[in-house]
Amino acid sequence: MSEEFSPPASASGRTAAVPLDDIDRQILAQLLKDGRVSVRALAEQVHISRANAYTRIGRLVAEEVITGFTARLNPQRAGLGTSAYVTLSIEQNAWRDISRALREIPYVEHVALVTGDFDVLVLVRAPDNSALRRVVLESVHAIPGVRGTRTWLVFDEVRGRGAEWTA
Repeated sequence: MSEEFSPPASASGRTAAVPLDDIDRQILAQLLKDGRVSVRALAEQVHISRANAYTRIGRLVAEEVITGFTARLNPQRAGLGTSAYVTLSIEQNAWRDISRALREIPYVEHVALVTGDFDVLVLVRAPDNSALRRVVLESVHAIPGVRGTRTWLVFDEVRGRGAEWTA
């Protein structure tokens, strides 16, 4: 997610959820199941016209409910055989600069500011342990404001169910 992303905010300054009806939820469920589905097939599956499907998808994109369409990769089959979660302790006022720098490092897949015993959680997917070592020790540690890291190798992964989008 880019730093320029500005989701709608409520009066309290928090990100506001966009109201979704049953058709919107069905569209999201179908797109999450198969992001390559044609609009014609999607419209048939949720029992609406193609024009309505195009309009709704366009609105969901414009309102940033849908932020993109992408393929899910099997990291090992794609040559990224080493995955790790790297926790960072940072200087608190450095989050924006650190998040910007982390997004530029090859093999960094996800970055989150969190609470708890550390400040940032980073998912790194690299070809091997040597590349992971370079990412952590040469790239991440070189970012101003990073005080320390811990690395947790991932041995296996499964996908969870996620949210239910149909009523």
